Amino acid sequence: MSIEVGSIVEGKVTGITNFGAFVELANGKTGLVHISEVADAYVKDINEYLKTEEVVKVKVINVNDGKIGLSIKQANPKPATEQTHRPQNNRNKRRAPSPIDFEDRLTRFLKDSDERQTALKKSQDSKRGGRGAR
Repeated sequence: MSIEVGSIVEGKVTGITNFGAFVELANGKTGLVHISEVADAYVKDINEYLKTEEVVKVKVINVNDGKIGLSIKQANPKPATEQTHRPQNNRNKRRAPSPIDFEDRLTRFLKDSDERQTALKKSQDSKRGGRGAR
């Protein structure tokens, strides 16, 4: 049985470290559940969530050079009722800027830049006292 990314399997916790837990899968291979993939909440101490010899359901999230990355929180999705009560985070949703908007922003940037350059040159010339100015 080969391990495929996206599959959900059961395994036994064989070791716990401060950065995650090692889980032995059915085919005898061992994968790592990183501490960030243990629970949806912040995990300060992984021992509060997992114990050695515990059987857990995990999702295979990557396989790279024989190393298997696992996730417990992705294998146990939240119920739909919990997700509906959470406020939507629109910060990561970006709309594509229109070409007119981009042109306006570029024009505004160039104008501001020219004004700043002019002010900087005047400031430097006044500090020189006229010596070395053009």
